[in-house]
Amino acid sequence: QVQLVESGGGLVQAGDSLRLSCAASGGTLSTYGIGWFRQAPGKDREFVGVINRSGTNTYFEAYMKGRFAISRDDAKNTAYLQIHNLQPEDTAVYYCAVTLLARLPNRQGRYNYWGQGTQVTVSS
Repeated sequence: QVQLVESGGGLVQAGDSLRLSCAASGGTLSTYGIGWFRQAPGKDREFVGVINRSGTNTYFEAYMKGRFAISRDDAKNTAYLQIHNLQPEDTAVYYCAVTLLARLPNRQGRYNYWGQGTQVTVSS
């Protein structure tokens, strides 16, 4: 069973950039596609984006294109979510998850393992 641990969250100011990490253990990350989700206070968890197993393709929720980027370093068994120009509405707990599917799923039920999340708070 794969264990995922997110890190890199914190309190930042609007306009800052942040890189979140998702470190995997107990399995080989290259076996999986990696998705990122977030849950803002009082809201449902929502899809941010996903990267495929080879790292050659990504897919993002439409309104998140441009400010978010996903990458992976399988040698380090770690994936990353880069967020640019953070805004207060980006305040949320950010989760990574892995999927065995070859395509790029945006539905939570398509993911097999989840991390516990890392809090990102953006002040105006």
